[in-house]
Amino acid sequence: MKFTKMQGAGNDFIVIDNRTLNLPVETLCDIARTLCPRAMAVGADGLMAVVEPKAGGDFGMIFINADGSIGEMCGNGARCICKYGYEKGIAGESMTVETTAGPVYGKRLSAMDYQIRLNDVTKLSLDVNLNALGNVWNTAYVELGNPGLPHLVVEYPGLAKTEPATIWELGKALREHPDLSKGANVNFYEITENGTIFERTFERGVEDFTYACGTGTGSVVTVLSEKGLVSGDHTAVEMAGGTLYVDVIREGGKVKDLYLSGPAVIVYEGERAEL
Repeated sequence: MKFTKMQGAGNDFIVIDNRTLNLPVETLCDIARTLCPRAMAVGADGLMAVVEPKAGGDFGMIFINADGSIGEMCGNGARCICKYGYEKGIAGESMTVETTAGPVYGKRLSAMDYQIRLNDVTKLSLDVNLNALGNVWNTAYVELGNPGLPHLVVEYPGLAKTEPATIWELGKALREHPDLSKGANVNFYEITENGTIFERTFERGVEDFTYACGTGTGSVVTVLSEKGLVSGDHTAVEMAGGTLYVDVIREGGKVKDLYLSGPAVIVYEGERAEL
């Protein structure tokens, strides 16, 4: 089975073209569990399968987390699969990708950078208090798309100087919080003294911190924009894997469009002989 290894700001993925393989979803989930473990196989945050479109898009995307669970959408994954679609001649410089959470519109900005329109903000609560590890944490809750991809946004002062291991238990506790029916991706952020936004995300399905999270970055900037802390005009967010940019378009006092831009890289092409 041939595959492509890709990464966007350190968020890494295995991509396969399932248009000819026609593997059932159950098999794709098994492949993700087999190939995504680091040190034991290829290693990745998730697996993406390119499939035939069903609703007029250029192609479809099935996203599967490293643990074999199906994800609604993945922002950095969508940017990477847009590059894959362009480089493989499946789509042009502008494209529509059908995802579980709805259509995603992508665009090639340069050989390195791709932009997508993230799924609509379908739920937004700015004041959600959750008990975890003996403390009450004031969070915001965001869902993107339908069905909604769940995100918590949590301010954490000193985050840029905090090692992920220090807040791993907190991330896990919030990710699995019983008040959240779907669980959630947990996005910690801080605005540093020089005005930089720094983010770390504990990802659902990976069950650990990742180098970047595109939908998480979009959720953080959505919350900060709602609170009037950022303009939402090409807002830069730094993570361990690099910098992503979010543009928030508002209409009638609400978020109308949310755009995510950043690097998308083909790392290598490979072939797995055994599964």
